[in-house]
Amino acid sequence: MSHAGHILGISDLEVERVHRDDGIEVYARPTKRPRCIHCQHPGVKIKATYQRTLKHTRQGNQVLTLHLRTPKYHCPQCRRYFRHRFQGVRPRFRASEAFRLEVFEAHDGGVTQRKITRTHGISAATVERWYQSQCRLRRSEMANRPCPRILGIDEHFFTRKRGYATTFVDLKRNKVFDVVLGRSEASLRRYLKALPGKDNVQVIVMDLSETYRSIARRYFPNATIVADRFHVIRVVNQHFLKAWQLQDPEGRKNRGLISLMRRHEWRLSPEQRENLARYLQDYPVLGALYEAKQRLNRLLLLKTLHHKKARRKVPELLELIEQLHASPLRALAKTLRSWLEPIVAMWRFTKNNGITEGFHTKMEMMTRRAFGFRNFENYRLRVLTHCGWDGIINRV
Repeated sequence: MSHAGHILGISDLEVERVHRDDGIEVYARPTKRPRCIHCQHPGVKIKATYQRTLKHTRQGNQVLTLHLRTPKYHCPQCRRYFRHRFQGVRPRFRASEAFRLEVFEAHDGGVTQRKITRTHGISAATVERWYQSQCRLRRSEMANRPCPRILGIDEHFFTRKRGYATTFVDLKRNKVFDVVLGRSEASLRRYLKALPGKDNVQVIVMDLSETYRSIARRYFPNATIVADRFHVIRVVNQHFLKAWQLQDPEGRKNRGLISLMRRHEWRLSPEQRENLARYLQDYPVLGALYEAKQRLNRLLLLKTLHHKKARRKVPELLELIEQLHASPLRALAKTLRSWLEPIVAMWRFTKNNGITEGFHTKMEMMTRRAFGFRNFENYRLRVLTHCGWDGIINRV
């Protein structure tokens, strides 16, 4: 019994001879006749035989070339013809699927097309064509997926000509669900109307974007909107720094003071607290705003609260918002009141858009590596391949 099929990865194969010159030349033939592919009749006859030559993996530094004796069969029952089909070898292809996948993984791992051209004996255009083919294969496996239960929405910059794109992330599986060009309701309307399974979305995490909130309310009616904690804290700090600019323009330019003002109070050392308190003594209004900001940040950083405990914290948050409304932070109080429900929902859910921001960093690195994308579909295909696909392409 020949074990050549197990060694080469192609079942039911018998090696006739092997030559080693510039590369490895393996001559093989099938060990048994198959059933008719049309009527499954077992008694097929060999009408003719021809030879297929294809590249199949690398052994050491040499490319292994297979010369397969391929029979052409005739079925006496249905009187139809067909050629022998080998596992992992597609019709009319001059390379096995294992070799194509090997080239894809090498190029995906950072090996340049020029080096693959020398090591695998194929052209740079072939490398690019096989790479795009595997990317489309990965993308097709994700087609017609229903919407995830926990969805993250955020924008990122694409090009100056095409503008921004919207990223939809499955926060439960930590994978990019899709990337759509545009960030307005008009540009996303066609995509969202045809999106299957919108009713399955239970939680949507977003920054304080009025556009995305209106989109979530219109197209995801069953979802709870949760504000992203990082963006809420950032908005609070931005409004506080603007109020500080009005109170003390010169002190606002001091980098040391800026560092102390931005940090949470419980993260300051005793010496830093003393220095900050000495500065705030000269500005009582600024000191009151600083205390209000620290109280607000402590509330916003609460996580995984039970329903009853979260309800007990709501009056404290409303009282603090009323105090801010009567202070120079009136605009901040208006924003917090407008986003009160999504902010309170932060206490109940731990998911945030940090994963989405991480994917945006990875997308930026992909764009730099490709020296920019002009075609958005090519960009979307690359993003979904590297950030959204979690399956395994089995070697055949």
